[in-house]
Amino acid sequence: MATYKPTIGIEVHAELSTLSKMFCGCANRPHVDEPNVNICPICLAHPGTLPAVNKEAIRKVLQFGEVIGGELADFSEFDRKQYFYPDIPKAYQLSQYAFPFVKGGELAGVAITRVHLEEDTARSQHEDNESFVDFNRAGVPLMELVTEPVIHDAKVAADFAKELQLLLRTMGVSSANMEKGEMRVEANISISDTDVLGTKVEVKNLNSFKAVENAINYEIERQKTALQSHKIVIQETRGWNMAKNKTFSQRSKETAKDYRYFPDPDIPKYFLGEISEFTGSRLAENIPNLPSKIRADLSNLGLTSQQVETLVYNPNLLNFLEATMSSNPEKTKGKKFIKTAANYLISDVSGLMANNDNLELNSTNAIMFARLILMVEEKKITSRVAKDLLEEIVFTGSDPEKMAEERGIMQDDSSERLIAVVEEVISANEPVVGDYKNGKEAALQFLVGQGMKLSKGSANPTTLAELFKERLSE
Repeated sequence: MATYKPTIGIEVHAELSTLSKMFCGCANRPHVDEPNVNICPICLAHPGTLPAVNKEAIRKVLQFGEVIGGELADFSEFDRKQYFYPDIPKAYQLSQYAFPFVKGGELAGVAITRVHLEEDTARSQHEDNESFVDFNRAGVPLMELVTEPVIHDAKVAADFAKELQLLLRTMGVSSANMEKGEMRVEANISISDTDVLGTKVEVKNLNSFKAVENAINYEIERQKTALQSHKIVIQETRGWNMAKNKTFSQRSKETAKDYRYFPDPDIPKYFLGEISEFTGSRLAENIPNLPSKIRADLSNLGLTSQQVETLVYNPNLLNFLEATMSSNPEKTKGKKFIKTAANYLISDVSGLMANNDNLELNSTNAIMFARLILMVEEKKITSRVAKDLLEEIVFTGSDPEKMAEERGIMQDDSSERLIAVVEEVISANEPVVGDYKNGKEAALQFLVGQGMKLSKGSANPTTLAELFKERLSE
């Protein structure tokens, strides 16, 4: 039986985070609840209207091209891409064809073909045999990225899309929320048992990384089954049915000649080499720390790879950790402190936020969080007490030392005060005491846990354990 090799190319559309739309001054707010409020005659393609290009959108695309190591165009222009749907009133889309702003580059080990700029379409909605069109999205700046067909595995494709989303967010190029359609992924998939590429099938509008991976895997198997049954794989555009976990045919796939591209006569040509703010050095001035640099810095602090990835993909946690480290540089720069702080943030603080949508991190509270970590390190409070105080300290900025003193939960390692706790626990747990005396070491941990509970977490667990051993050896 023939062995088929899959070949995958990815196309991604990302809505850019600009104040206004691509070719007019309307607010770039496509997701507002009320339809058709951020519109104007240009958005609606009224006769006689002329586009005015958004310079900030061009800057963002060129800056992105600089980061991925692409070739920035010296000359570029906008083209008219001809097709008619109800959600594109001009019957053509302003896009780029022969002269994109960026050629080449690489991201996450995947070669990039091109990155260009175009306008988004309106949004069609279908309800009860009626169709509605919302033009709030019409004209939103849209960056399109096309990879080379160099991916051969569905997970690699999904990981590429995930890394792209991270980079777009880190740079402030796009919010890239897939569930809102701010980042839309399309996969071009073919399989072949020779060195010649097979027939390409496009799967459109994949709105999650799981959908990217599942759709590609399904399509590989669908095409394999067809070829093994001596059927022809048709070049077409397919959709993804998440509920059924399968692709479905939408239409035959257009080619470039079907769109009848030609340069838009209403938009001037761009000789980018003559525009000083679009030179590589100027574009590089405002580029923030990129994911690769952030990963390296966090790894150098002694964090695990899993901790690093969690923080890289959660900028709110990362910013809070950085504020914590800066709050008291003499005491908060050590690797032990940083690892402890990261553990609390990633495990406990994230858990609190997952259970309460109203909780938000505010970096002004980081100084109190740092004080809490230092109290644990200095053994003024136990880790159990720290976790009990976390929500008030991290989200309201309460003083942990004052709270611990007022509630009487400062760590107690006084043998005289803890003997009463030990006696009460022994009296209430005679069967467990018997287990310990019969050689079951796990029973000691249970008794210590009961002592910690009785002392409201203030007891020193090491001191408690020693006191239990002494008392039960009598």
